[in-house]
Amino acid sequence: MSVPLHPSFFARGVHTVAPDLIGATLLFADIGGIIVEVEAYHHTDPAAHSFRGRTERNAVMFGPPGFAYVYRSYGIHWCLNFVCEHEGSASAVLIRALAPSQGIATMRRRRGLADERLLCSGPGRLCEALAITGAHNGLALDRPPFRLLARDSEVEIANGPRIGITKAVELPWRYGLKGSRFLSKPFGKVSSEIVSSE
Repeated sequence: MSVPLHPSFFARGVHTVAPDLIGATLLFADIGGIIVEVEAYHHTDPAAHSFRGRTERNAVMFGPPGFAYVYRSYGIHWCLNFVCEHEGSASAVLIRALAPSQGIATMRRRRGLADERLLCSGPGRLCEALAITGAHNGLALDRPPFRLLARDSEVEIANGPRIGITKAVELPWRYGLKGSRFLSKPFGKVSSEIVSSE
C-alpha cells in the first residue's frame, strides 16, 4: 500500500528526488495520477530559475524543501515544481507528466478533450488538468490540497536531455517511466535503470 511522502523525502539532492518521484502518485484536491516524467533543476544549473539569485518570483525555491514552486511559462502556462535539497540550495523538480488515474472526467472538462494521453502530458497541460495556478505557489506538499504517495512497485526509469530550454541542453536531467504512453515526448534510445519502491 502506498504511503504519503514525508517532507524529509524532498530534503535530499535534486538528482535523487527526481527519479524517486517516477511512479509516485500526485493528487491535487483528489485529482491526479502517477508521475511519469520530471526534470531536475540544480541551483548551479544555468537553466534553473534560481541560478542568478533570489527574486520575488523564485523566492519559494530558496526556502525549505517540500513546497510547491508554481510559475507561469512564457506568460501562458502554469508549471508545477517541487522544491528539494536543503534550505538555501534553491533546487527543484519540474513535474512534466502524469498518467491520469483519479478525476479523469474533471480533467477532460478542464482540458476540453477526451484523449487521456493528452490530459497531463506536459507541464502546462498537467496544471490545467489539475487546476493548479500561481495561487498555489508556496503551498506545502504534505498538506491538502496536495497529496503525494510513494510508489509501491518496481519501475524502469529512463533519462535524457531536458525539453524546451536553451541553456545546459546537453544535461540528461529529464527522468521518466520507460515506455509510458503519457510522456510529453518519448526518450528514444537512452539508458534506463530498474528501481524498486522505497
